[in-house]
Amino acid sequence: MTALKDANVFVTGGSRGIGKALVEELYTRGAAKVYATARDPRTVTHPDAVPVALEVTDPASVAAAAAQAQDVTVLINNAGASVGASFLESPVEDVRREFETNFYGPLLLTRAFVPIIERNGGGHLLNVHSVLSWLALGGSYSASKAALWSQSNSLRLELQPRGITVTGLHVAYVDTDLTAGVEAPKSDPRTVAALALDGIETGAYEVLADDITRQVKTGLAGDLTGLYEQLTK
Repeated sequence: MTALKDANVFVTGGSRGIGKALVEELYTRGAAKVYATARDPRTVTHPDAVPVALEVTDPASVAAAAAQAQDVTVLINNAGASVGASFLESPVEDVRREFETNFYGPLLLTRAFVPIIERNGGGHLLNVHSVLSWLALGGSYSASKAALWSQSNSLRLELQPRGITVTGLHVAYVDTDLTAGVEAPKSDPRTVAALALDGIETGAYEVLADDITRQVKTGLAGDLTGLYEQLTK
């Protein structure tokens, strides 16, 4: 378990949506310092957060960000992209871009911060997955999040001996800019952030942040046909 009070935390994509809510909730729980990243750090609005410029697909940008945050014990890989490219009809570059952001981006951050967290006495890694990690409804987005889920599960085994625990956060629709055009039930990002941080503090392997996600995870043990039909109506 990882205490967030007085912790130094690094949050990617910390200027809006779930990331912004995570930054706010971290300070509510007494975090000492929260690094909040964005491509343009001027978009980070929390008055106490430390803005950091970051492009998660750029190794040089990742290295520069890690050099600024040598006191971190918790890494939250929240930044992501939703292109939703079709495997057959979209340019392969779109598929590759989604994997670069959603799979390789978190991996670059993790590789950069693991030595830092380990040197600071151990800590925690949270990766933001999706309910579509388990349902192939989003083309390359689903595939990239499924790959990230697998990455998290492998990292959990690799990092345990190094004193770093791993939590995966799975969500369906959240009320953010990303889902502005979606007509469906949406979770409040503040609720998602609170559940995610509960998961860090309790050492949970996975956090299922809403009813749809819990239903889908339960359905993995059975026939998924009904779930697909329900979610594609």
